[in-house]
Amino acid sequence: MLVISGGQKTEQQYFSGLRLTRRARITVKCKVDAPLNLVRYAAKLRDQYHEEFDAVWCVVDVDNFDIPAAVRLAEAVKVDLAVSDPCFELWLILHFADHSAHIADYKAARDLLTKHVPGYDKRLDYSTFDPHLDSAIARAKALGPDNPTTTVWRLVEAALTR
Repeated sequence: MLVISGGQKTEQQYFSGLRLTRRARITVKCKVDAPLNLVRYAAKLRDQYHEEFDAVWCVVDVDNFDIPAAVRLAEAVKVDLAVSDPCFELWLILHFADHSAHIADYKAARDLLTKHVPGYDKRLDYSTFDPHLDSAIARAKALGPDNPTTTVWRLVEAALTR
């Protein structure tokens, strides 16, 4: 599985930890860009290395991006999307707590996360999160389609069943 992340540190550390701890067959690449461009990049890499990957995912935050356009393109080029609204840190929060109240932005999400992971600053130790993975999946599945929401659980479940 190829995972293309729009973040530089956090997502790479998380999915690399998942790969090492759970032996998930994941290759993680990071590219700071808009979700639409990440989908194009993911499709290009999939086509270039077509025999190496049987699934390609993009991990994106909503921020101020045109997510519907990225979703349409992803469907057209057969790339899966894991979208977090407002950001990936929501997925991390769900490892420790139910959270269904609106989260304004990354700063608000970071402040919530530091209640569970003191000193969080975009760097993480995956071993802090792994024991709570099943809870995070269940909590994410229970969220509605609006902020806060994340579909990272779909990617994680897919990675763990390969």
